[in-house]
Amino acid sequence: MDLGTSTAGPPPSNKRRNVFSPTKIQALSDDISSAVFSFLDLVHLIRCTAVCKSWRQVIDKSKLLQTLCYKQRGIFGGDFDISTPSEGIWRRLQALAISQHQSSLRAGSVDIYQWRGHSDGIDKCKMKVGLLLTGGSGKVMRLWSVERYKCLAEYDLPHTGSLIDFDFDESKVVGLVGSNICLWRRKEKKNIFSSQGVQFPRASCMCYVDPEAVVGCEDGRARVFDMYGRKWARIIKMHDGPITCLSLSDDHLLIGGSSFGRISLSDLSSDQQVGTLKTNDSADLSTLCYNSSSKILFVGSRAGRASSWDLRMMKRLWEVRVSPNVLTSIQHMRDDTSILAVGGIDGVLHLVGPQNGDILSSCIMDESSRKLYRSQNHHQSKVTRKKGIRVLEDARIDLMPRTSRPSINCLAVGMQKVVTTHADGYIRVWRFGK
Repeated sequence: MDLGTSTAGPPPSNKRRNVFSPTKIQALSDDISSAVFSFLDLVHLIRCTAVCKSWRQVIDKSKLLQTLCYKQRGIFGGDFDISTPSEGIWRRLQALAISQHQSSLRAGSVDIYQWRGHSDGIDKCKMKVGLLLTGGSGKVMRLWSVERYKCLAEYDLPHTGSLIDFDFDESKVVGLVGSNICLWRRKEKKNIFSSQGVQFPRASCMCYVDPEAVVGCEDGRARVFDMYGRKWARIIKMHDGPITCLSLSDDHLLIGGSSFGRISLSDLSSDQQVGTLKTNDSADLSTLCYNSSSKILFVGSRAGRASSWDLRMMKRLWEVRVSPNVLTSIQHMRDDTSILAVGGIDGVLHLVGPQNGDILSSCIMDESSRKLYRSQNHHQSKVTRKKGIRVLEDARIDLMPRTSRPSINCLAVGMQKVVTTHADGYIRVWRFGK
């Protein structure tokens, strides 16, 4: 049974998506709402619990989730007690979903849905709860539905410089444009705020955890912008050379990568450096991601090497060569480190085991499998579908056509899917099936 919203096949039709809405359901009594929800299957019922608190309360109170899980108890291996509390069910469903995610990315079928998202190259992307924010060398950022391949919003960039980095949450978009922090409301095209008047050395990256945005600069310093006070609050010295990549965790740990394989760790709450690390190959670091739950850091370099660090022990776990070329992005699904997705200039989507750095699979596109999936109209992009190919471990990547492996500028990981963005303006959603 598929518990996620991302399968190898196309998403369900959108023709009936407005039949039930939170407003309509909330206007009904709990008994009638429960009767409406009882017509749903397990997958759609799980999705409804994530819509709003009132829906979750109705579903929990009526024991609908327990009833459906009991009817389909084979998904738990036949071992299921209908009296199991909702939280217990959620833990088991989460474990099952992660297991499906792992097996699909390791060995499942691969379908790629692609469309031209920008007329210029796409340098960055960020994905959260099925929404994808993209931007690059053009003068606009776009917010997409990953399931419907539809542009939901556009954000005009001010004429104060190039877009360097960005992030978003449920209510706003934060971007670094030149040396200015800019702020947009999620539903508004024009930015509502732009920092002005402070000049600093060239910025290369930004990370954001409300209420602070941190900018990494070529002078080795991180500059902290207070979103509430709307002012530059302080400066943190991290490296002697340029900061090339940044990560900021919910517990205020600031991690900055730099040249010569150096990593610096600082406590943002005290502005104190708490440690330094160094990779073996001394190459410039190009990308990193940090898992706050496991305290594991993953780093990629311009020499094509990836490494893993346990920050509780300040110890390197492994370091391997993933590609002969620059790694541009290394990511895992939020709060899960079962599989790493790694992309770079070679255009191959590498899936790596986080425990030891083993390359579990490497995927490229099958150019001969192009098929029109959705026609162009006012609201929808022209989407084509291709098959993905898992290449053999000893295959010569350099002999494979570049059209099958366009360079990956950035990537993001979701349940049973990976999204990649490219210099030709294309967005590709890699969906992994059973």
